[in-house]
Amino acid sequence: MTDQSPYTITGKARAARWLVTCDHARNTVPDWVAGGDLGIAATDMARHIAYDVGALGLSQALAEHLDAPLIASNFSRLVIDPNRGEDDPTLVMQLYDGTIIPANRVASPAQITERLERLYRPYHQAYRDLAARRDDRVICAVHSYTPRLRGRALRPWQVGVLHDHSDSRLALPLIARLRQEPDLCVGDNEPYLGHLEGDSIDRHALQHGRPNVLIELRNDLIETPEQQAQWALRLAPILQQVLTESGL
Repeated sequence: MTDQSPYTITGKARAARWLVTCDHARNTVPDWVAGGDLGIAATDMARHIAYDVGALGLSQALAEHLDAPLIASNFSRLVIDPNRGEDDPTLVMQLYDGTIIPANRVASPAQITERLERLYRPYHQAYRDLAARRDDRVICAVHSYTPRLRGRALRPWQVGVLHDHSDSRLALPLIARLRQEPDLCVGDNEPYLGHLEGDSIDRHALQHGRPNVLIELRNDLIETPEQQAQWALRLAPILQQVLTESGL
């Protein structure tokens, strides 16, 4: 990993209310973490267990269309997961979708604290600062998911919208609008359920009363830059329409 920064920010001065985020943007491992190698195969580091495949390119294109700033992580979710609370037992995963993570199984408390202080906390501080630049900030988190977990059924949704029922002001209208698209199967809190206490949306949106949506794209649909560009072009006007019509 040549860039040791824990995050990248694109378009910091962009004028929109939107803030686009990508928690699981990259599969990189800093060289100071287990010598830059978590002990798993390169094929596993290229899978969804290490990052959200296609999510960064989609986030970049979407943020550009929305005239919104973007913050993206610069480390693998397997090093430490920025979309978990600090006390979440899955913060540093030892086993993920059938793959054992050797470097994490032997990570000491001091090593995990170093990952928190050098990666996780700086990312969230930058996220916090960006979110606070406008009083009327709206957060759009972008993730992706694998079409199938090992040994599980094929997931039918092309896109899912996750939300906590304490604030579905944007999520429910977005789901309704996406379901008007005749070619889409849209998941409501699928393929995952809502949010976890202490996750990114909880920390930066729910706890501050900020409107928010979390979009999950099936990663086989956004593997290429062309696919990412097409989905961004499709989603941006829908997001803007839903925000405008919500009156928030």
